[in-house]
Amino acid sequence: MAETEDLPKTIVRRVVKDKLSTCSDDGDIAVHKDALLAFSESARIFIHYLSATANDICRESKRQIINAEDVFKALEETEFTEFVSPLKASLEEFRKKNAGKKAAVSKGKGDEKGNEKKKKRKLEKGEPSDKGDDQ
Repeated sequence: MAETEDLPKTIVRRVVKDKLSTCSDDGDIAVHKDALLAFSESARIFIHYLSATANDICRESKRQIINAEDVFKALEETEFTEFVSPLKASLEEFRKKNAGKKAAVSKGKGDEKGNEKKKKRKLEKGEPSDKGDDQ
């Protein structure tokens, strides 16, 4: 198995411990190194299986790019339908967060473009620039 295919151990450990802590009254649960490796390998295999199924669905639709709907259909086709609703909710939340970030970034870029246009007009009219150098 190539190392690039391994899932990050810290993330696997965090996900496993977070989930187990919600299922247990004890709170702090120790997870053996071999168990983490088994979780990681299981997740990797599941991802490969799901992505191959989504790829098949995508190709059946005569497309080359897998989209979220292909993943949802792959989950249903592989009989993991209980994951579809939570995944759709999570994806929607992710899109909302990113939409806010994109709007803030594009607004900042728009302000920069507006300032550049003002500077060009000033230079064309022969007015001094905002930087203080009178050229």
